[in-house]
Amino acid sequence: MPRESFAAHWREIAAHFLKLGLTAYGGPAIMGIMQTEIQERRRWVSKERFVEGLSLANVLPGATATQLGIFLGHARGGWWGGLLAGLCFVVPAFAIMLALAITYAHLGATPVMRGGLYGLGPVVLGIFVVAVYRLGRAATATRSQVTIAVAAAAAAAFSPLGMATILVLSAGVGLWLFHSARVWSLTLAGLIAVIGVTHIALELLSPLVASPAQVAAPASAGLVDIATFFFKVGALTFGGGLTMIALIQEQVVDQYHWLSHQEFVDGLALGQFTPGPVLMVAAYVGYKVAGVAGAMAAAAASFLPSFILMLGVLPVFERVRALAWTNAVMKGVGPAVIGLLAVFLVKMAPHALPDRFAIAILMATVIALLVWRIGAIKLMVSGAVLGVLRSRVPMVPGVRAALDHVRASAGV
Repeated sequence: MPRESFAAHWREIAAHFLKLGLTAYGGPAIMGIMQTEIQERRRWVSKERFVEGLSLANVLPGATATQLGIFLGHARGGWWGGLLAGLCFVVPAFAIMLALAITYAHLGATPVMRGGLYGLGPVVLGIFVVAVYRLGRAATATRSQVTIAVAAAAAAAFSPLGMATILVLSAGVGLWLFHSARVWSLTLAGLIAVIGVTHIALELLSPLVASPAQVAAPASAGLVDIATFFFKVGALTFGGGLTMIALIQEQVVDQYHWLSHQEFVDGLALGQFTPGPVLMVAAYVGYKVAGVAGAMAAAAASFLPSFILMLGVLPVFERVRALAWTNAVMKGVGPAVIGLLAVFLVKMAPHALPDRFAIAILMATVIALLVWRIGAIKLMVSGAVLGVLRSRVPMVPGVRAALDHVRASAGV
């Protein structure tokens, strides 16, 4: 049956995820684009099933958006469908990042790139807002689930707890509320033990969590060094691409000194302009350190753990997802994921909405999605075009003269 499903849908899976890999911007907000394009428009999975996949991707370490893509491909075409979806999502982003890194090394940033990013920001934020709203309605069907969502958001915003810890605790709460208090009592001890063992394992097994004084920076970085470092990042980091980028910056700039601060900032700018998973910044770092071969080694090593984990877990998850205790766990984790995404939205807003024009684009995006149900890809293209046009308007001689006159009148 899985092979027949893959044979029937592999072209569809490849086409849609190649399109997402080529056009979907916004880092973690890509999950909202997947919800709009794959779940809402094409109905590959129900909203409840999408929340399950989102929860599973957030519980596991690795690149969250890529893992969610693998989940959706698996739902449509089995194990091979998941593998194909992940590859089609990642490979285009790698090719674009490599091309941008090579071009940027010679030409630097351009006004068109900056204008396009300006217009994309509020559109991607609007898509994410609508996705969280739609998924939130499915994941918070009861007062208990609303409480879990609010508590998870508060913990993420005001406590030192990490995302993985919040989700694990939410799973335990779900088991307690929706299955059995006795099982919850036994599970609580297990959860505490798992969290403790995880922290100890990270301390003992990964030099990534050590201070710069504890780990000597390598004199030179070869392909093995690059691959080893990025494999650890992909295998041991919870919280998705943004957490990984923070860790990569700390290590490659402050500890290993592979890149300067300015070089890393330049890479983040290219990462914003590159569609697909935000972790593709790894390819830029690899290129700066060891050329094209370094880019390939860094990208492959950083995403390989996500493929191994998700494709290894999904067959087991499919067998146990109908069990009562699994349903209870997901009823706890689902609302918590919505709460965490809401916190991310709040943190993302100031960067995506620098002025009133961007706020207007955001509002138009939300209306277009909820009322007219326009596709996310079309909206992103429109936003990029608006951003470019807005950046070019001051360059028109008449407009530039008028702006200079206004500034002069205002005494600026």
